[in-house]
Amino acid sequence: MAFLQVEYHSNVLGMERYLNVIYPDLAIMTEGEEDIPVLYLLHGMGGNENSWRKRTAIERLLRQTNLMVVMPSTDLAWYTNTQYGLDYYKALVEELPQVLRHLFPKMSRKREKTFIAGLSMGGYGAFKLALLSNQFAYAGSFSGALDFDRQALLEHAEAKLSYWQGIFGDFDQPDFAQHLLPNMVDQHDGQTTFYAWCGQEDYLFSANQTGVAALRKAGLSVDYQVGHGTHDWYYWEKQLEVFLEMLPIDYIKEQRLS
Repeated sequence: MAFLQVEYHSNVLGMERYLNVIYPDLAIMTEGEEDIPVLYLLHGMGGNENSWRKRTAIERLLRQTNLMVVMPSTDLAWYTNTQYGLDYYKALVEELPQVLRHLFPKMSRKREKTFIAGLSMGGYGAFKLALLSNQFAYAGSFSGALDFDRQALLEHAEAKLSYWQGIFGDFDQPDFAQHLLPNMVDQHDGQTTFYAWCGQEDYLFSANQTGVAALRKAGLSVDYQVGHGTHDWYYWEKQLEVFLEMLPIDYIKEQRLS
């Protein structure tokens, strides 16, 4: 496989952006394959495009698949069109696929071969992008921030009120509700498989319990799994492997485990 570091100019954000791409081994792909499946893999708070490669054995997990993986960096913007004028959601959903298709013309354009997953903030982002864009066949959240309110955000040790309102807007205004995942369900077409996992010792476990319940109440079907685990890469790597096994991709399992 190939590991590629890409720098490109985002017209939407008005700045240079970075992403990493893992491209499948030509020997794994069907001869002349023009429809390579793609997984967008999102980082959490404090992470960037290097997080998944640095913290997991993702290349080992992928080396006997025909899957292309895209790992973008979205800073601390929660995969959102922010209040301060930087439209990260638009840059990811509208602009980035066009950039990738130009650079990787064999990347699939089909929804059934397009997937997304992320951890913590990226779990929220994966569900958000899948719900609003209707572009993904599978969406995965690992220890995702699937539920939050004003008080929960203010109690987060790493950020202050000005930061959160810069992302989501004034907490006291009705527009804040648009950023809550259950309120996005009515914009979804029902054609995505949603998977969520969280460890019982994770500080976001309660948010996953209430978040999944709210999503189901809103009409969304979610495959929700729990187990022992904290907010840690050890568990996210295991869940990445679980998620990969769910995807409709070509797998040579015996060789992959050798």
